[in-house]
Amino acid sequence: MPITRPLRLILLPFLVALAGCVATPVAQVPNAPPPSPEITARAEQAVDRLVAVAQRMEPQIEAECRARTTGRDCDYLLVVDDRLDEPPNAFQTTDRAGRPVIGVTLALVGEVRNADELAFVIGHEAAHHIADHIASRQRDAVIGAVFLGRAAQAQGADAHTIQQARQLGAELGSRIYSKDYELEADRLGTIITWDAGYDPLKGAAFFMRLPDPGDRVLGTHPPNALRIDVVRDTVAELRRGAGAGNLARP
Repeated sequence: MPITRPLRLILLPFLVALAGCVATPVAQVPNAPPPSPEITARAEQAVDRLVAVAQRMEPQIEAECRARTTGRDCDYLLVVDDRLDEPPNAFQTTDRAGRPVIGVTLALVGEVRNADELAFVIGHEAAHHIADHIASRQRDAVIGAVFLGRAAQAQGADAHTIQQARQLGAELGSRIYSKDYELEADRLGTIITWDAGYDPLKGAAFFMRLPDPGDRVLGTHPPNALRIDVVRDTVAELRRGAGAGNLARP
Protein backbone atom coordinates (compact mmCIF):
# COMPACT_ATOMS: atom_id res chain seq x y z
CA MET A 1 0.00 0.00 0.00
CA PRO A 2 1.60 3.31 -1.05
CA ILE A 3 0.10 5.21 1.89
CA THR A 4 2.07 4.25 4.97
CA ARG A 5 1.73 7.05 7.49
CA PRO A 6 -0.71 6.08 10.27
CA LEU A 7 -3.11 9.01 10.09
CA ARG A 8 -3.43 8.50 6.35
CA LEU A 9 -3.70 4.75 6.56
CA ILE A 10 -6.88 4.79 8.61
CA LEU A 11 -8.57 7.25 6.29
CA LEU A 12 -8.87 4.78 3.44
CA PRO A 13 -11.27 2.38 5.21
CA PHE A 14 -13.04 5.38 6.71
CA LEU A 15 -13.74 6.77 3.26
CA VAL A 16 -15.11 3.44 2.10
CA ALA A 17 -17.38 3.17 5.15
CA LEU A 18 -18.56 6.73 4.88
CA ALA A 19 -19.31 6.39 1.20
CA GLY A 20 -21.60 3.49 2.03
CA CYS A 21 -23.40 5.49 4.70
CA VAL A 22 -23.94 8.53 2.54
CA ALA A 23 -24.69 6.91 -0.78
CA THR A 24 -26.95 4.08 0.39
CA PRO A 25 -28.86 5.15 3.49
CA VAL A 26 -31.82 3.01 2.42
CA ALA A 27 -29.76 -0.06 3.31
CA GLN A 28 -29.56 1.19 6.89
CA VAL A 29 -32.93 2.88 7.29
CA PRO A 30 -35.73 1.27 5.22
CA ASN A 31 -38.04 3.68 3.40
CA ALA A 32 -35.71 6.61 4.11
CA PRO A 33 -35.37 9.07 1.22
CA PRO A 34 -31.98 9.37 -0.46
CA PRO A 35 -29.85 12.32 0.63
CA SER A 36 -30.25 15.54 -1.29
CA PRO A 37 -27.43 16.73 -3.55
CA GLU A 38 -26.69 19.48 -1.03
CA ILE A 39 -26.26 17.01 1.83
CA THR A 40 -24.11 14.73 -0.31
CA ALA A 41 -21.93 17.66 -1.34
CA ARG A 42 -21.47 18.79 2.27
CA ALA A 43 -20.55 15.25 3.31
CA GLU A 44 -17.97 15.01 0.56
CA GLN A 45 -16.50 18.37 1.55
CA ALA A 46 -16.29 17.26 5.18
CA VAL A 47 -14.43 14.09 4.21
CA ASP A 48 -12.02 16.02 1.97
CA ARG A 49 -11.36 18.44 4.83
CA LEU A 50 -10.66 15.61 7.26
CA VAL A 51 -8.19 13.97 4.87
CA ALA A 52 -6.36 17.21 4.17
CA VAL A 53 -6.16 18.27 7.82
CA ALA A 54 -5.05 14.82 9.02
CA GLN A 55 -2.25 14.66 6.48
CA ARG A 56 -1.03 18.14 7.41
CA MET A 57 -1.32 17.68 11.18
CA GLU A 58 0.32 14.27 11.35
CA PRO A 59 3.99 15.28 11.02
CA GLN A 60 3.58 18.10 13.54
CA ILE A 61 1.82 15.87 16.05
CA GLU A 62 4.41 13.14 15.83
CA ALA A 63 7.33 15.58 15.89
CA GLU A 64 5.93 17.25 19.01
CA CYS A 65 5.39 13.86 20.63
CA ARG A 66 8.96 12.75 19.96
CA ALA A 67 10.38 16.06 21.14
CA ARG A 68 8.49 16.09 24.44
CA THR A 69 8.49 12.42 25.42
CA THR A 70 10.98 9.60 25.85
CA GLY A 71 10.13 6.06 24.88
CA ARG A 72 6.46 6.80 24.24
CA ASP A 73 4.68 5.53 21.13
CA CYS A 74 4.15 8.49 18.80
CA ASP A 75 2.67 6.47 15.94
CA TYR A 76 -0.82 7.98 16.07
CA LEU A 77 -3.89 6.34 14.61
CA LEU A 78 -6.96 8.35 13.58
CA VAL A 79 -10.31 6.57 13.77
CA VAL A 80 -13.80 7.75 12.92
CA ASP A 81 -16.94 6.58 14.70
CA ASP A 82 -19.37 6.19 11.81
CA ARG A 83 -22.49 5.73 13.95
CA LEU A 84 -24.92 8.34 12.74
CA ASP A 85 -26.64 8.73 16.11
CA GLU A 86 -23.48 9.75 17.98
CA PRO A 87 -23.19 13.47 18.89
CA PRO A 88 -20.20 15.65 17.93
CA ASN A 89 -17.30 14.36 19.98
CA ALA A 90 -13.57 13.71 19.94
CA PHE A 91 -11.47 11.59 22.26
CA GLN A 92 -7.99 10.25 22.86
CA THR A 93 -7.19 6.74 24.00
CA THR A 94 -4.70 3.95 23.36
CA ASP A 95 -5.15 0.54 21.81
CA ARG A 96 -4.11 -2.72 23.46
CA ALA A 97 -0.55 -2.29 22.22
CA GLY A 98 -0.32 1.20 23.69
CA ARG A 99 -0.59 2.99 20.35
CA PRO A 100 -2.17 6.44 20.68
CA VAL A 101 -5.60 6.75 19.07
CA ILE A 102 -7.45 9.94 18.18
CA GLY A 103 -11.14 9.40 17.56
CA VAL A 104 -13.78 11.68 16.10
CA THR A 105 -17.44 11.12 15.36
CA LEU A 106 -19.07 11.75 12.01
CA ALA A 107 -21.19 14.42 13.63
CA LEU A 108 -18.07 16.33 14.69
CA VAL A 109 -16.55 16.08 11.23
CA GLY A 110 -19.72 17.62 9.84
CA GLU A 111 -20.10 20.15 12.65
CA VAL A 112 -16.76 21.94 12.31
CA ARG A 113 -16.98 24.97 10.06
CA ASN A 114 -13.45 25.13 8.74
CA ALA A 115 -10.09 23.37 8.67
CA ASP A 116 -8.77 25.45 11.58
CA GLU A 117 -11.44 24.08 13.92
CA LEU A 118 -10.83 20.49 12.88
CA ALA A 119 -7.05 20.95 13.22
CA PHE A 120 -7.45 22.37 16.72
CA VAL A 121 -9.66 19.48 17.84
CA ILE A 122 -7.13 16.95 16.54
CA GLY A 123 -4.23 18.87 18.08
CA HIS A 124 -5.98 19.05 21.44
CA GLU A 125 -6.61 15.29 21.52
CA ALA A 126 -3.05 14.56 20.42
CA ALA A 127 -1.78 16.73 23.27
CA HIS A 128 -3.53 14.54 25.83
CA HIS A 129 -1.30 11.62 24.81
CA ILE A 130 1.86 13.72 24.75
CA ALA A 131 1.13 14.98 28.27
CA ASP A 132 0.26 11.42 29.40
CA HIS A 133 -3.09 12.46 30.80
CA ILE A 134 -4.63 8.98 30.73
CA ALA A 135 -1.97 7.70 33.13
CA SER A 136 -2.27 10.84 35.23
CA ARG A 137 -6.01 10.43 35.67
CA GLN A 138 -5.56 6.75 36.49
CA ARG A 139 -3.09 7.68 39.23
CA ASP A 140 -5.47 10.33 40.53
CA ALA A 141 -8.26 7.77 40.65
CA VAL A 142 -6.13 5.27 42.57
CA ILE A 143 -5.14 7.91 45.12
CA GLY A 144 -8.77 8.92 45.60
CA ALA A 145 -9.90 5.31 45.95
CA VAL A 146 -7.24 4.52 48.55
CA PHE A 147 -7.94 7.67 50.53
CA LEU A 148 -11.71 7.24 50.84
CA GLY A 149 -11.42 3.48 51.24
CA ARG A 150 -9.10 3.86 54.19
CA ALA A 151 -11.27 6.59 55.67
CA ALA A 152 -14.31 4.32 55.53
CA GLN A 153 -12.35 1.43 56.95
CA ALA A 154 -11.10 3.59 59.84
CA GLN A 155 -14.72 4.39 60.70
CA GLY A 156 -15.56 0.71 60.96
CA ALA A 157 -17.53 0.42 57.71
CA ASP A 158 -18.37 -3.02 56.35
CA ALA A 159 -16.76 -4.44 53.20
CA HIS A 160 -19.60 -3.28 50.92
CA THR A 161 -19.45 0.29 52.21
CA ILE A 162 -15.67 0.34 51.91
CA GLN A 163 -15.95 -0.78 48.28
CA GLN A 164 -18.50 1.95 47.57
CA ALA A 165 -16.17 4.49 49.20
CA ARG A 166 -13.32 3.32 46.99
CA GLN A 167 -15.46 3.67 43.87
CA LEU A 168 -16.55 7.15 44.89
CA GLY A 169 -12.95 8.06 45.70
CA ALA A 170 -11.80 6.88 42.29
CA GLU A 171 -14.45 9.00 40.56
CA LEU A 172 -13.65 12.08 42.61
CA GLY A 173 -9.91 11.54 42.26
CA SER A 174 -10.11 11.32 38.48
CA ARG A 175 -11.83 14.71 38.43
CA ILE A 176 -9.55 16.68 40.76
CA TYR A 177 -7.09 17.76 38.07
CA SER A 178 -9.31 17.12 35.05
CA LYS A 179 -9.72 20.83 34.27
CA ASP A 180 -5.97 21.37 34.52
CA TYR A 181 -5.37 18.55 32.05
CA GLU A 182 -7.86 20.05 29.60
CA LEU A 183 -6.18 23.45 29.80
CA GLU A 184 -2.77 21.84 29.34
CA ALA A 185 -4.06 20.05 26.24
CA ASP A 186 -5.53 23.33 24.98
CA ARG A 187 -2.15 25.01 25.35
CA LEU A 188 -0.11 22.28 23.73
CA GLY A 189 -2.80 21.75 21.11
CA THR A 190 -2.51 25.43 20.25
CA ILE A 191 1.22 25.01 19.64
CA ILE A 192 0.70 21.97 17.43
CA THR A 193 -2.05 23.69 15.46
CA TRP A 194 0.08 26.80 15.01
CA ASP A 195 3.13 24.81 13.88
CA ALA A 196 0.98 22.99 11.32
CA GLY A 197 0.04 26.33 9.77
CA TYR A 198 -3.52 26.62 11.09
CA ASP A 199 -5.03 29.44 13.14
CA PRO A 200 -5.64 28.22 16.72
CA LEU A 201 -7.86 31.21 17.53
CA LYS A 202 -10.19 30.38 14.67
CA GLY A 203 -9.94 26.74 15.66
CA ALA A 204 -10.87 27.36 19.29
CA ALA A 205 -14.05 29.12 18.15
CA PHE A 206 -15.50 25.62 18.01
CA PHE A 207 -15.64 25.69 21.83
CA MET A 208 -17.92 28.70 21.82
CA ARG A 209 -20.62 26.69 20.07
CA LEU A 210 -20.52 23.96 22.72
CA PRO A 211 -22.58 24.05 25.91
CA ASP A 212 -20.58 25.92 28.53
CA PRO A 213 -19.81 23.58 31.46
CA GLY A 214 -19.30 26.58 33.74
CA ASP A 215 -16.91 26.52 36.68
CA ARG A 216 -18.39 23.58 38.54
CA VAL A 217 -16.53 22.01 41.43
CA LEU A 218 -15.07 18.69 40.26
CA GLY A 219 -16.33 19.32 36.74
CA THR A 220 -14.44 17.53 33.98
CA HIS A 221 -13.96 20.58 31.73
CA PRO A 222 -13.17 24.23 32.47
CA PRO A 223 -15.42 27.11 31.35
CA ASN A 224 -15.28 27.83 27.64
CA ALA A 225 -14.12 31.41 28.25
CA LEU A 226 -11.12 30.19 30.25
CA ARG A 227 -10.15 27.80 27.48
CA ILE A 228 -10.30 30.60 24.94
CA ASP A 229 -8.12 32.74 27.22
CA VAL A 230 -5.49 29.98 27.33
CA VAL A 231 -5.48 29.72 23.55
CA ARG A 232 -5.31 33.50 23.16
CA ASP A 233 -2.41 33.83 25.61
CA THR A 234 -0.50 30.99 23.97
CA VAL A 235 -0.94 32.49 20.50
CA ALA A 236 0.26 35.84 21.82
CA GLU A 237 3.45 34.18 23.09
CA LEU A 238 3.93 32.37 19.80
CA ARG A 239 3.56 35.63 17.91
CA ARG A 240 6.20 37.18 20.13
CA GLY A 241 8.50 34.37 19.11
CA ALA A 242 8.70 32.56 22.42
CA GLY A 243 10.22 29.10 22.19
CA ALA A 244 7.58 26.40 21.90
CA GLY A 245 9.54 24.34 24.44
CA ASN A 246 8.56 26.87 27.08
CA LEU A 247 4.85 26.66 26.29
CA ALA A 248 4.03 23.17 27.43
CA ARG A 249 1.89 23.96 30.47
CA PRO A 250 -0.83 26.52 31.20
